[in-house]
Amino acid sequence: MRFAFIFLLFFVISSPLAFSQTDPDWTTAIAPFQISDHLYYVGSKDLASYLIVTPKGNILINANLPSSPPLIRRSVGQLGFRWKDIKILLNSQAHFDHMGGAAQVIRETGAKNMVMDDDVDVVKTGGEKDFLSPSPNLEHYPPCQVDSVLHDGSTISLGGVKLYANKTAGHTRGCTTWTMQDHLPGEPKNTRRNIVIIGGTSFWSEYHFVPTANSKESYPGIAADFEKTFAKLQALPCDIFLGAHGKYFNLLTKLERYVKEGPKVFIDPSGYRKYVAEAKNTFFTELSKQQATTH
Repeated sequence: MRFAFIFLLFFVISSPLAFSQTDPDWTTAIAPFQISDHLYYVGSKDLASYLIVTPKGNILINANLPSSPPLIRRSVGQLGFRWKDIKILLNSQAHFDHMGGAAQVIRETGAKNMVMDDDVDVVKTGGEKDFLSPSPNLEHYPPCQVDSVLHDGSTISLGGVKLYANKTAGHTRGCTTWTMQDHLPGEPKNTRRNIVIIGGTSFWSEYHFVPTANSKESYPGIAADFEKTFAKLQALPCDIFLGAHGKYFNLLTKLERYVKEGPKVFIDPSGYRKYVAEAKNTFFTELSKQQATTH
């Protein structure tokens, strides 16, 4: 089984990359591995990057931190693929931990950078135009060009593989959840699984969902955007649960079973539903608290 061989071979040579003032799980390499026929994981212990492989070139989702491209490039090479074959760069959201390395990836591969409409200005300014900027929680990153503007429902097609962009705004205005269908190694030939890669649903104390005497909404309509996001996520069919951070879908726990069970460890529709339900409850609890302070 190719995926098990890859995992065993490179687990022992993966090593941590240490950077100060950064969550070590964001910069610690793990062995890259296969998820489905066309989809591979090439990120760190927590910052997820995904490589979609097609006969016409490859797609990378998430360039991660400004320091991440060497880690991602090494993982791509360990799987036997060429860095220069990346034709399209996508992202989950325009924060520095997912777009920080984009300029370098584009420079090294020539990939076309495709960004959801309401994150375009943030990407072009390296985070400067994020609605929370300036913020101690958000670092700026090298600005980069945007070659194609995506919209909710946009389809990315390359080499017979299709990805769908689902705008799940709130965490950023253009936060994107990616969906696709693909076959898992070891399953019956005609079986195709629904794959969901959640862009992000979290918020912190700087997010203001309602106007108060002391603050405006973080951006007009942010609460409505979060509500639409949870409705959309609940409606998506999901077999394979993935996300922009490994902690969303219990990556490290599932990898403990991967060598024996292979990619089927990521079949987790109940985990997906639980994640969405808990995130939704967290949001509405905070929304109620903020609404109460306005009365």
